[in-house]
Amino acid sequence: MWALPETVQMWAVFAIVAVGVYLYVRERFSIEAISVGLILALMVFGNLFVSPDNGLDTATLLSGFAAPALITIMALLVVGQGMFQTGALERMTMAINASLDKQPRRTLALVFGIAFAVSMFMNNTPVVVMFIPVLAAMSGKLGVNASRFMMPLSFLCILAGMTTLIGSSTNLLVNDVLVRTTDMSLSFFTQFVPGMTLAMIGAVFIIFMAPILIPDRESEEPILQASGQQYIAQIRVTPGHPLDGVEPTVGIYPRLKDVTVRMVQRGETSFLPPFEATLQTGDVLIVAATRSQLSSLLKTRPQYLRGMLDIGNFSLDEPVSDSAIMLSEAVIAPGSRMIGRNIEQIGFRRQTGCLVLGIQRRSRMIRKRMLDIRLEAGDVLLIFGYERDVAGLRRNRDLILLDWSTAELPDIRRAKAARIIFVATIAAAALSLVPIEIAALGGAMGMIAAGCLNIRQAVRALDMRIFLLIGAAFAMGLALERTGGAEFIGTNVVDFIKPFGTQALIAAVFLVVAVFTNIISNSAAALLFAPIALSIAEKADIDPIIMVLTVIFAANCSFATPIAYQTNLLVMGPGHYRFGDFARFGIPLMLLLWVSYVLLVPIFFGL
Repeated sequence: MWALPETVQMWAVFAIVAVGVYLYVRERFSIEAISVGLILALMVFGNLFVSPDNGLDTATLLSGFAAPALITIMALLVVGQGMFQTGALERMTMAINASLDKQPRRTLALVFGIAFAVSMFMNNTPVVVMFIPVLAAMSGKLGVNASRFMMPLSFLCILAGMTTLIGSSTNLLVNDVLVRTTDMSLSFFTQFVPGMTLAMIGAVFIIFMAPILIPDRESEEPILQASGQQYIAQIRVTPGHPLDGVEPTVGIYPRLKDVTVRMVQRGETSFLPPFEATLQTGDVLIVAATRSQLSSLLKTRPQYLRGMLDIGNFSLDEPVSDSAIMLSEAVIAPGSRMIGRNIEQIGFRRQTGCLVLGIQRRSRMIRKRMLDIRLEAGDVLLIFGYERDVAGLRRNRDLILLDWSTAELPDIRRAKAARIIFVATIAAAALSLVPIEIAALGGAMGMIAAGCLNIRQAVRALDMRIFLLIGAAFAMGLALERTGGAEFIGTNVVDFIKPFGTQALIAAVFLVVAVFTNIISNSAAALLFAPIALSIAEKADIDPIIMVLTVIFAANCSFATPIAYQTNLLVMGPGHYRFGDFARFGIPLMLLLWVSYVLLVPIFFGL
């Protein structure tokens, strides 16, 4: 080992961090490759050129991979995947989508407003997890990319965290430094007036500038283009079914306004439109609907799902933990042995393990029971089954499985359990019953144990980009801290600005903390600069509360990079963002809040 002078060590770390941030912004290489390269460079440098006294060894640099923040984010991704796999938010999403048709702007404002209000009084990380699937569904309904909504969601929740003491873990960390260093403490609403003022300024910026500065990012995954052709399908009204006892209005059933009911079969009696009969248990409805419409029915309530599967004796009572539920399409092949026979005669369920939900025939309109339809070459079957059984259809010579049409369906049998686990996770974190990392990890394990998702689905929810990005961010922050780089910048900037007055000094502290919070994360920046700010307050004869609040507001300006705060990392995947997208939108927002705070400091604190 060749230990370099401490000053040289510090500047070398500055160079490594600068190169890393430059590579992240340029995006010439993948985030994963840059993150691994950064960690490797710091490990080589720390082991060869840094004295052991500085503590920049391999174990220290890799400690970020065991950090509570990383465990929290990974676990919350699994919790969110559990909500998605069970369609736990489907009914709420459908209610919001129904409102979107009539009042899209008001509905969007309401959703963002609720997210903001809730983030004022609880940790904003679970709030973002809660609203990601809601906004993803809303973006699909409005026909826009999810990137339009995900970054504003994260930023608004961060802004809300500025307003109260418990709005962000950063606020509590800084208050803890204040309590340990002085005999003072922040109350719950000490920061409310300046915090809410900055939050409102930031919110106005987001509303007007998001459409301009946030790029449209489309999903890199193939998008299933659903056919507009209609299938003939059947729904049995089972005991307790939502359709039991429904009366027709103007000849149609209002509960099924999105599908066309062509016939109601009651025993040997058939009812044709316009309908006058009140539905009752045992009725079989013959409906015409697109794949999208049938999927919506399957994802709304378990009773609809059971009513559609009851006809084919498809049992969902015994969960299959290692296989997801799939929806796919298959074409009757020319020369197929199925031609001229109906589904029951074929014994389709017994042969394949799958169920035919609907039959599509372009040649003419069919008004008969689906099970009575004799198949023809070219008919398209809408297939429902477990993943392993659907995959087995590839070997069936009588069918041509359309692989591109295969999609996973939410297992809504577990929706209630998923909601309970989700609420318990959020409540435990929000009420500080346990640390958020314990609540999140417990929620993730609960989702798996309750069958809301299997291990394969849980692993798929873990984003390797986020994992490596957080590890690299911790390594950079530790390197800057251990070599004295952060303190060097803070102290020198303040010493240079001090002769220009108190307002200029506050402006310098805010800007330095805001820049560092986007490089080494907000919690690290807050813990690093809170003692420095209190020392500055003592030397410059400034109220310590003013300097502490300056650090809090600046540390919450974590908008310019995805590594600055965990909610940015959470929305990075759903929004399909690149590293530079945060800088493009976040840097102007950060500078706006900096200028606004500096100009309003005399009003806030009577300077």
